Amino acid sequence: AGETRRIGIRRVHMEEDTGKLTHLDNGDGSLVDYNRSGVPLLEIVSEPDLRSAEEANVYASKIRQLLRYLGVNSGDMEKGVIRFEANVSVRPAGTNQLNTRTEIKNLNSFRALTGGIDYEVARQAALLAAGGTIQQATLGWNETRRETVTQRIKEEADDYRYFPEPDLPPLHIDPAWTAEVAAALPELPDAKIARYSSGFGLSAYDATLLAEDRPVAEWYDAAVAAGGDAKQVANWVLNNLFSLLNEQKLGLGQIPLTPAGLVSLLALVNNNTINNNTAKEVLVDMVRSGRSAEAIVQARGLAQISDEAALAQLVRQVIRDNPTQLASYLAGKEQLQGWFVGQIMKATRGKANPALVNELLSQQLAARKSAPE
Repeated sequence: AGETRRIGIRRVHMEEDTGKLTHLDNGDGSLVDYNRSGVPLLEIVSEPDLRSAEEANVYASKIRQLLRYLGVNSGDMEKGVIRFEANVSVRPAGTNQLNTRTEIKNLNSFRALTGGIDYEVARQAALLAAGGTIQQATLGWNETRRETVTQRIKEEADDYRYFPEPDLPPLHIDPAWTAEVAAALPELPDAKIARYSSGFGLSAYDATLLAEDRPVAEWYDAAVAAGGDAKQVANWVLNNLFSLLNEQKLGLGQIPLTPAGLVSLLALVNNNTINNNTAKEVLVDMVRSGRSAEAIVQARGLAQISDEAALAQLVRQVIRDNPTQLASYLAGKEQLQGWFVGQIMKATRGKANPALVNELLSQQLAARKSAPE
């Protein structure tokens, strides 16, 4: 885990969207878009605690995650439901006095946020180094040219030109109500990560991936609650299930597989009914069809072969049928044991218990070494 810093929030207030101005690149004028005019929005004003574009990106990502967790906002950046406005000012190294700030408006992506801040920091630093001064201004971000453009020069520090709404009287919030709301909050991402790491023994990386989206975290928690081993379930969700979902461009809520269904599949692995490779095949079928793991294994005849006598006979047969490889093994090429395992798995169409195959093969190869035929 990296360094943790606390970023202050000055205030949170509601506004009405006024619309959107698009300034023409040739300077001939501006286009006014009133499509969002009057739409309510929530503005979160942060304290000037952020020190770089990278920090701003991490902070904005965390705010977005919290809003999604709480159901306040979908977080769909491409739909414009979240926009950023970055106030940027620089100061000489070793001093605390900030210079005049500029505000970059309507940044609609994390790429635009970091690009706008990085560009503006470099522009201001170069201007000051050349003996110039910073004008307080509202800026736009040109994504194509990757540069800021001046939209309006501000006369005063707080020249926001807001107008009070006479139809909205002051709203006094009861502290008891805020306490009730706070108590009803769901478990938030950082708390989940801590629980997954300390309680379940997951790595910080795996815990963070699982806690990233609330539906994923709740699906994982439901699987563990259904009796799944926390580490095993995490491994299958992050590596096998997510891989399938990415291939098919689906979300967890779009497939018939349930948390309990995954646990039942893993139970078949743990009791040696099927092996890991077969389980991956069954998972694909479960995601597609919604059938239970047990039904799929029975219908397709996928149950693992764990009959020791039958496997011992097959091991003897494979060794006997491959004298050249046996001679090479006995001459010191012990890595050929893996080749023999592969032949046995091929003969059983992947259904042999691999652990038992390895054990029986080791015994018979050792016997050949000590008493070659």
